[in-house]
Amino acid sequence: MEETTNNTAPPPHQPPPTAFPPSHDHHNSSSAAAATCAKCGGPTSYPNPPPPSSNPTYIPIRFPAVNLPMNPTNTKEAIIRTPVPQPQRVIPLEPPYNFQTPVKVISSQNDIVRFHSSSTCANFLGFVVCLSESIKSHKLSDPCPVSPAVSAALVGVMEKLISFVDEIPPAPQSSRYGNVAYRTWHDRMSSHAESFMLELLPPNLAEAAVELVPYFTDSFGNSSRIDYGTGHETNFAAWLYCLARLQIVKEDDYQALVSRVFVKYLDLMRKLQLTYSLEPAGSHGVWGLDDYHFLPFIFGSSQLIDHKYMKPKSIHNDDILENFASEYLYLSCIVFIKKVKKGVFAEHSPMLDDISGVPNWNKVNSGLLKMYKVEVLQKVPIMQHFLFGSIIKW
Repeated sequence: MEETTNNTAPPPHQPPPTAFPPSHDHHNSSSAAAATCAKCGGPTSYPNPPPPSSNPTYIPIRFPAVNLPMNPTNTKEAIIRTPVPQPQRVIPLEPPYNFQTPVKVISSQNDIVRFHSSSTCANFLGFVVCLSESIKSHKLSDPCPVSPAVSAALVGVMEKLISFVDEIPPAPQSSRYGNVAYRTWHDRMSSHAESFMLELLPPNLAEAAVELVPYFTDSFGNSSRIDYGTGHETNFAAWLYCLARLQIVKEDDYQALVSRVFVKYLDLMRKLQLTYSLEPAGSHGVWGLDDYHFLPFIFGSSQLIDHKYMKPKSIHNDDILENFASEYLYLSCIVFIKKVKKGVFAEHSPMLDDISGVPNWNKVNSGLLKMYKVEVLQKVPIMQHFLFGSIIKW
């Protein structure tokens, strides 16, 4: 290796330091150490690896995901420690039913700990993983089973809500965020919500509408704040989970739930964001994954697993984005971000830029699932709005 006297900037696409730790073997580690030492004039290699740190907060990259100390000191440690969430079959809701208006319960970190130790949380997160698995290595246009509940009812509801946007133009105003016409759209959506639920439900489950409506109406943003974020997106996933527990949708529908229903939901939310300038709810700012969404990155990375040509770094290829964004959710998210954010991608979306340095989509997908659990489902400001009733029990 030649020595250089220039202070060069680090390469733009480094693996991120959180959910996507790079895999190192001893050979590569020794080579890196040797190169570094050669620059400073020291020995070219270590005869032995450095001893373990005596610092109790030290967590190796490959720290085993068992018997972990509680309350990690920061998000990075929490994501590294978190085991990759696994798929879990949805537990059907059995009669006798006791449908009720769901309520908010979570108000503290202790509540979060209690929720995450419950079978309710494990089954809901397992459902999200099942959706991710269902679309693995599939394009959006790939043929899949589409039941009447999906094709006529769920997709039809999303298309109806999209038509409402076309009928309610934004009000003239000068503020950057929060067009007040969104409240008119939200009121119309809410007024139709019960009839939408009754279209989905068989007569013997009609009373479930009282429990489904709040999840549904809270899936599209907050009408008073005129904002939208991952908490609302999680409510949409919870609504689909409720339908799965009621067996309105079955496992055979999962691929269509992503490639047909969720895609329509994403189309609707992007239309709402652009038309009414919805403010990002609880955005992490420049260091977040995205101002509004998380799930399409999970589903989209699953789609690209084992793809012959497209790698995580392919998001920087404009030809690939232009030709394949309509088939792959992850790429469509990148295209949308580049549309609404100006400037250098690595500056306005550093997290996504870092992820593009991960070697394969399997690692991206597992890292995003871990990050979703920690950054969304374990955050009080997000989960304090989550609802619990007889279908999703506290």
